[in-house]
Amino acid sequence: MNECTNNTADKLLAAAAELMAEKGFKAVTTKEIAAAAGVSEMTLFRYFGTKQTVLEQVIDRLYYTKSMEELFAAELSWDLRSDLTRISNKYQSYMTGNRNLILILLKESHSVPGMQETVSRHPRRLKELLIAYFVQMQEQGKMIPCSAESQAMLFIWTNYGAFIGRLYANELITPISEEQFVVDSVALFVRGLTP
Repeated sequence: MNECTNNTADKLLAAAAELMAEKGFKAVTTKEIAAAAGVSEMTLFRYFGTKQTVLEQVIDRLYYTKSMEELFAAELSWDLRSDLTRISNKYQSYMTGNRNLILILLKESHSVPGMQETVSRHPRRLKELLIAYFVQMQEQGKMIPCSAESQAMLFIWTNYGAFIGRLYANELITPISEEQFVVDSVALFVRGLTP
């Protein structure tokens, strides 16, 4: 794909994410998406084929998987506090930055055929990355022996819950900032998992 082609696809996906978050997957039309991106509906079909493919591409392009894979491959220090802080900050940043995508998924994932499978690929991949990290940390004696999968899921659920709380209730539940949440939750994990 050349730069112009990528630019058109990106515009279509950005328009789709915004409109689907606002109106819902079923209510928005391909004509509306194309118009918002400044292209013809035929261009949308040429790039993606169907509205569902557009949504799948929005998910795959905007979700955190690629960024997390890069972090785990090159940015870890093998210090539990530092690494969990980095992972948590990146997770929160991506979720907050892709608020529209998350709203679409929360509204539509049960009503669009195959969407739950598409969506679940991303947290499953993060779980795999965390499990491998926790196993290596245990092998290095930097973490207590424990179920790496349980710890990975606790870490993901803690971060996801904090994001969802801010998404819907904002400061109605707590005035604790995202930054303070990361510091405090990581401190708790480190205290519980350090030998």
